[in-house]
Amino acid sequence: MKKLRVYLDNCCFNRPYDDQTFVSIKIETEAKIALQNKIRDNEMELCWSYILDIENSNNPFPERKKEIEKWKQIALYDVEENDSILLNMNRFISSGIKPLDALHISCAIEMECDYFFTVDKGILKKGDALKDIIILSPIDFILNLEKFDDDRY
Repeated sequence: MKKLRVYLDNCCFNRPYDDQTFVSIKIETEAKIALQNKIRDNEMELCWSYILDIENSNNPFPERKKEIEKWKQIALYDVEENDSILLNMNRFISSGIKPLDALHISCAIEMECDYFFTVDKGILKKGDALKDIIILSPIDFILNLEKFDDDRY
């Protein structure tokens, strides 16, 4: 059985460090941790990109940066910038996606990811228009996964 190949953007990786007093952020954090557990348990394949490296290198919090860097070692795939990524990025920018977000999405597509996970509301709103990849919040994925598991019994 093919494992799901997934990409988490920088917002996802940083969600556990956000203010957890907000219920929505706490729930997103728990769903993101559930995804990470599936990756650690080898149920999903994590993909990484050069743009994650760049964004994380600009993280002003050394302890957060170090923890996020550990995920690169777990990733089974890593992509560097290429013409295909830049071409897709420009196409997504013309659809109203911000340049850095477009790069993340393009990298995930380049690595043939099944899902692109984000907690960025702007990407989630525009993501439905993209036919190249499924863009979901960790919450939506976990809820659908649980529904699938419930339907099996």
